[in-house]
Amino acid sequence: MTTLTTDQRSPRPAVDTPRLRVVLLLDVLDGHQERFLMAYEQIRHQVADLPGHISDQLCQSLGNSSQWLITSEWEGAEQFLSWVESAAHRKLVEPLHGCVRDTQSLRFVIARETPEPSAVLAAKTHAVAAPSKAGARKSKVDPVPAPPLASGGVVRHALTFTVKPGSEPAVAKILAGYRSPKARVDGVTQLLRTSLFMHGNRVVRAVEVAGDLGNALRHVASQPEVRAVEEAVNPYLEEARDLSDPTSARTFFARAALPAVHRVDAAPGTAGELTRLAYLHTVRPGCGEAAAALLAGLDRAAAADPAQPLVAATVFLSEEVLVRVVDLRGPHRETAAGPGLRGAAAELGRLLDLGPGGDLSTEEGVRRYLGDCAMQPVTDRRTQES
Repeated sequence: MTTLTTDQRSPRPAVDTPRLRVVLLLDVLDGHQERFLMAYEQIRHQVADLPGHISDQLCQSLGNSSQWLITSEWEGAEQFLSWVESAAHRKLVEPLHGCVRDTQSLRFVIARETPEPSAVLAAKTHAVAAPSKAGARKSKVDPVPAPPLASGGVVRHALTFTVKPGSEPAVAKILAGYRSPKARVDGVTQLLRTSLFMHGNRVVRAVEVAGDLGNALRHVASQPEVRAVEEAVNPYLEEARDLSDPTSARTFFARAALPAVHRVDAAPGTAGELTRLAYLHTVRPGCGEAAAALLAGLDRAAAADPAQPLVAATVFLSEEVLVRVVDLRGPHRETAAGPGLRGAAAELGRLLDLGPGGDLSTEEGVRRYLGDCAMQPVTDRRTQES
């Protein structure tokens, strides 16, 4: 199973994270329990076949028959978020929306477990190799270090939407002129940076948060200065929204979500002022994930090369919208934001729409392509704790 809400999302963490536990609390409408169970039965078998899904449980409250709990376990946050942020997920869970009054979604990485999976495996292996005799002393398995607790590290997320053609200058002025909200959200969460870019009529807002992303986004949305900006932008949106209506807001943020699918972090101790740039890549149908992985691999190789100016990068992807945000150090050429594009020209040509006459096999072609993809910086703000 999975969540019904999409405005409480957690960011994708780095690779090799512990398993993920998703908890969904539901208040089922009176007289709708049978309908709810039928909808869940249809959904759970399809979810069980998803990559990374491990298990599911549906529980009913012992003292309140309208309260239900769905828990699911995933191999990692990456697989879960790829699913929950997809259009397929939104369509699949639609039958549940008419059955429930309220939902609350929580996500946790599994930090400790009893018994530890490695210990269970070791014990089973020992039992097969040397079956114990009745009354024999139980063997002791040496403890294995548990995975680290969630540290509340920096997470990245983005939102994207389009505005009516011709309104771009007015929208850019509104977005550049807002007053930053307070950086401190709670005891563990703080806003670190917000970067806004535009390409044609598409807007991308990338955020960096230390702590809980869901708490940070709710905090930002509740700030008067931010609400005023959102209201000012509303008349220019191609897709109408009413942020005062929970259903309209949930639908908008579900479609606007642009999760980080790959990230390359700057090496510790990276010195010097960094320039942040963003690129909107046009992806061929069905090639988003492959294109994102290839571009991230090129960025990773460049970041590991001290001679390259690229030191950090994040690839955001939602269906066919692919945005790369890169940080470059020192003076750099126009092609520095596209390391390795020439070497992967043939494969990229199959995954990306390079435009008429697009050619990545030459430096001039790379320069022209990056110029076409480059997003206009609107504002880039580092927040200070207050």
